Amino acid sequence: MQTRAAILWEPHTDWSIEDIELDDPKAGEVKIKLAASGLCHSDEHVVTGDMVLSDEIAALLGAEQFPLIGGHEGAGEVVQVGPGVTSLQEGDHVVLSFVPACGRCPSCARGQQHLCDLGAVLLAGRQISDMTARHHSKSGKDLGTMCCTGTFAPYTVVNEASAVKIDDWIPLDKAALVGCGVTTGWGAAVNVAKVQAGESVVVIGLGGIGMNAVQGAAMAGARHVIAVDPVDWKREKATEFGATHSAASIEEATAKVMELTWGANADKALLTTGVATGDLINPMMSLVAKGGRGVVVAVAPILQEDVKLNLFDLAMQRKELVGCIFGNANPRRDIPRLLRLYDEGKLKLDELVTNTYTLDQVNQGYQDMRDGKNIRGMIKY
Repeated sequence: MQTRAAILWEPHTDWSIEDIELDDPKAGEVKIKLAASGLCHSDEHVVTGDMVLSDEIAALLGAEQFPLIGGHEGAGEVVQVGPGVTSLQEGDHVVLSFVPACGRCPSCARGQQHLCDLGAVLLAGRQISDMTARHHSKSGKDLGTMCCTGTFAPYTVVNEASAVKIDDWIPLDKAALVGCGVTTGWGAAVNVAKVQAGESVVVIGLGGIGMNAVQGAAMAGARHVIAVDPVDWKREKATEFGATHSAASIEEATAKVMELTWGANADKALLTTGVATGDLINPMMSLVAKGGRGVVVAVAPILQEDVKLNLFDLAMQRKELVGCIFGNANPRRDIPRLLRLYDEGKLKLDELVTNTYTLDQVNQGYQDMRDGKNIRGMIKY
């Protein structure tokens, strides 16, 4: 079929809205009619070159990363099922999980679906089953898809490992948010930081990930949730999601944390900035109490290696510095679970969407993100 898509032909360029040709699904695949796609910062990392594969890795995977269709935070309806698909049928409502979950690899088998072996091909963007493309430009060029989903298009074809069935009464545009940002931020607080009732928590950065980390920490029973961001309205908005205090900078947060904890520091700190850089690690860990935990949630440039960290402080105060992907979630369990919390009025999703856009406005949506105007922008089809 013919459809349209936002294509990134190479880094440091705008998204190009073009007609494309979409193949029917092959074995183990489904075609999805999407309702909406979130504008997540991870797609911006591809634009800026922070998340671009080296030529050596691309050669190893046997696929060129560019051109690619963006988008990896979407939800929609199954409209066609390929041979051998057993978990889905036409008419099912699904959220696309940006990390596929095969259910059979060692990571999935031990309850760590966010580390599924199929994640090895996320940036290669080809179909998981055979590393070929179902999306093609009007000139016939194969197109990759961001995280094997490509939600910057009203229709896409994905492997069934990337599609999680949800209750059909959940609004699909809100459900889309759980395909990445909500699950990542909420899970970072609940699954990774393991926030406990009565703890003090600092969240640094209040975008689509950070606001949900605030929400997760509050839901877990944190006594103090200190939300840190230079943008005034985001700090104000954070109170709706459970923040008890706010600060415009890490320096300001340090003084606030010392006051609130009588000098003991925060039990947990989460780095949820737009970009993770090495110079942010030591300031974050300086906020953490003895025996506390710091969590790096934000995406760093793919070649980032230099980190500022006081190793004496890390060891002698027995602090923990840990990584996080997708909130260390199990998408087949956690996506439906979070949507049930939303359905019961306990999880805020509607409040996350600051502005909505058409597919043709995708570049404006990302400019608004850069300008600090959005918690989460959303394309609606």
